[in-house]
Amino acid sequence: MPASRRHHRALAVFVNCLGVIAAVPALSPATPHAVAAPAHPAPAPAVIPGAAATPIPTGVPAVPPAVPTTGPAPVRPSMPPVSVAVGASGTPAPGYRIEVRNAGSAPVDTMVRQELPNGSRATTVTGGGRTSRPAGMSAGEVTWRLRLPGKSTTTLHTALSVPGPGRSVTAPTCVYGTDGTRPFDCATATWVGAATAPAAQVTAAPAWRRPPVLLAAFTALLVVTAGVVWWALWRRRRRTAPGSAAPGTMARGGTGAPGGGATPTGTPVGGTMHTGGLGSVVPGGGMPGGAGPGQGPPERGTVYPRTAVPSPASRRRRPPVWLVVGVAAAVLAGVVGAAAWSATQRVAAMDTTKQPTSGAWVGSSVTGALGQPLRETAFEFTVYRVSCGADVLPPSPGGGRPCLATVGVRNLTNEDQTWHGQLQRAYLPSGNWVAADEDATRVANLGRDVFSQPVAAGRRVLLPLVFTMRGDEPPKRLELRSGVFSAGVRVDVA
Repeated sequence: MPASRRHHRALAVFVNCLGVIAAVPALSPATPHAVAAPAHPAPAPAVIPGAAATPIPTGVPAVPPAVPTTGPAPVRPSMPPVSVAVGASGTPAPGYRIEVRNAGSAPVDTMVRQELPNGSRATTVTGGGRTSRPAGMSAGEVTWRLRLPGKSTTTLHTALSVPGPGRSVTAPTCVYGTDGTRPFDCATATWVGAATAPAAQVTAAPAWRRPPVLLAAFTALLVVTAGVVWWALWRRRRRTAPGSAAPGTMARGGTGAPGGGATPTGTPVGGTMHTGGLGSVVPGGGMPGGAGPGQGPPERGTVYPRTAVPSPASRRRRPPVWLVVGVAAAVLAGVVGAAAWSATQRVAAMDTTKQPTSGAWVGSSVTGALGQPLRETAFEFTVYRVSCGADVLPPSPGGGRPCLATVGVRNLTNEDQTWHGQLQRAYLPSGNWVAADEDATRVANLGRDVFSQPVAAGRRVLLPLVFTMRGDEPPKRLELRSGVFSAGVRVDVA
């Protein structure tokens, strides 16, 4: 048998074996022989026309049914039965009107908290509220414990006193459950005084007073002055050069031919030189070079001209070396001075306390205070309250002091957006920072992992974030962002 046929047969046997092995899992298992057959076999089921026939094994493994891959459902806020609305009053002093509403039919026990700005104090509080200052926090707060009847609205009023008159004051308010950690709803309002002066606008200096313009003008003046001086010197040297004559005049010792060359016009004949007329001679005309020295210009109209002597070529004058070096030094000094001034201004304008807001970062960083909505590329963050201490949350198993931040997150895009706990940071006054404690945040949200579930498009969620601090220092600033390359927002909480 040829070698090629043997190879073909071996390949065919190998392929058939693979087909048998693949068909074994698809075959139905055989009935064991140990099971006894029933005495009265059951009648065979009637064949229904149109019923699906049993598939015939084809030797190919059955394809598993397609199972849709579903990720975690986006966080969709449940409609709380309790809501709050805050509005600024039109009084001369900062004042607020707080409306707490229970949309349910059953009464609800709540705790209402209003944050006070730094340096302010409450002068009027209605509804039985109390003013307190949480441990470790520089700002105070006003709290109410209310039992809201079903389908009711409770109105509260507060008035504040601030050190600087006429400035804007923002006071966020949240309504919590009885434990004071899980918010039902939050709102904020900013009181703007009537005497609030507009921000001073910094006007740019005139163009003629800016250092780069002055430096460029000085350099241009130096160049123009050097050019004028060089031109004047060149004209002076050209006029005083030996052998130079004014245009249209005749040179001495010649016939006045163009170019100033001497053109003798006669042939000596017996010491005389014939002129154009018969019998007219010029004494001394036979001297080479025409008329002798001191006899004035030679006469014209001679008969035998001689070959003109070529005039010497004039050499082109170049500017002196000191002038070229001076102009180059002035231009170089102007360029170096302008570059140094521009670099100094750019370095002075840098803020070393902020992270980059351009280049690899998407968007620009925004900084604000408590209760101010701050927008970045995908989310709008609003920090309503930050409190630290063991009375807020139980200490974490790993040690440390928990700090609870009530944060509102609104998705500004048309798609579901995810965010990550390691990107949410709390900065200490020393410059160190800690990321959000995901385990403690899950406990504060009743076991729900808020970072594994995306925020629905166009929705707003309100949730507590927990930061575990090492030491007794409270956080100075929170940094929140939606993505790795997002510039994020910064909230001053101290």
